[in-house]
Amino acid sequence: MRSRLLVLVTAVSALASAVPSSAADYPMPGVVTGDVAAHDPSMVRTDSGYLLYSTHDRIEMRSSPDRTRFDRAGSALASVPAWVFDYNADGDVWAPDISFHDGQYWMYYSASSFGSNHSAIGLATSPTGQPGSWQDRGVVHATTTADDHNAIDPNLLVDSQGRWWLSFGSFWTGIRMIRLDPATGMRAPGDQTVHRLATRPQDPHAVEAPAIVERDGMFYLFVSFGRCCQGVDSTYRIVVGRSTEPTGPYLDRSGTPMTEGGGTEVLASHDNVVGPGGQSVLGDSDGDLLVYHYYDADEGGAHELGINLLGWDRGWPHVR
Repeated sequence: MRSRLLVLVTAVSALASAVPSSAADYPMPGVVTGDVAAHDPSMVRTDSGYLLYSTHDRIEMRSSPDRTRFDRAGSALASVPAWVFDYNADGDVWAPDISFHDGQYWMYYSASSFGSNHSAIGLATSPTGQPGSWQDRGVVHATTTADDHNAIDPNLLVDSQGRWWLSFGSFWTGIRMIRLDPATGMRAPGDQTVHRLATRPQDPHAVEAPAIVERDGMFYLFVSFGRCCQGVDSTYRIVVGRSTEPTGPYLDRSGTPMTEGGGTEVLASHDNVVGPGGQSVLGDSDGDLLVYHYYDADEGGAHELGINLLGWDRGWPHVR
């Protein structure tokens, strides 16, 4: 009995040491080199390496052969679609979401002005994912200043039943989801429901950047709490909840609904890493990756790319 107890204690101790218990225990981002000033990063693996897309400059694109060295390779869009200027006078586009389905690459992206919910999410597709190869498909979902949510920060989920969902949202009243038509990537005909996934009760409801993954029959909603884009004053942190359905309800590890401010912390500021967030999740050959940006306190608050593997503790993710 004593030997069994010793084995159990040792196992529990090993598990506790593997899972960060506070921000002080969070691991540093994995080593990345080259052009790593990527904001709101989204990454896809190809036969020849990785393509990383990020905010600004007609959607910045970087390539990497090994997930370590990243080099700028141009911009996804050859030109800014005319409809974008209705939402951003400079034609700036933000927060892309890149994935590969049915033989082509799909990119959802945002057009808006900072602090406004006069916003839209667009779709572009490409046979190769390379700069200049993207064909814009137009607006998928838009909001006005009369709406209670914000159409930016899109993320595509294709679930195990083949259903397509788009989550999105920033401040206002939080994170939303709509159903898509897999044939077009646009709104599903006949389904105009806008599902509520997460919010924070206190004004200004600082939650954005959803990313949803399906794992072992559960759906995991990662979001960024706090404020982005303030350099070393940024308060972003990444939290998660899970649900048995893509449309929720999502609960955190303590059972609090994310529609009531719930969220289990996955990553927060630590060491020189300030305000990690704007995240996406990529399933790779060696595990799931958390891909995000942060502000480097050692570099005057410059934004940089962060990549960590995710571990899973009894059905809950943690960085490693």
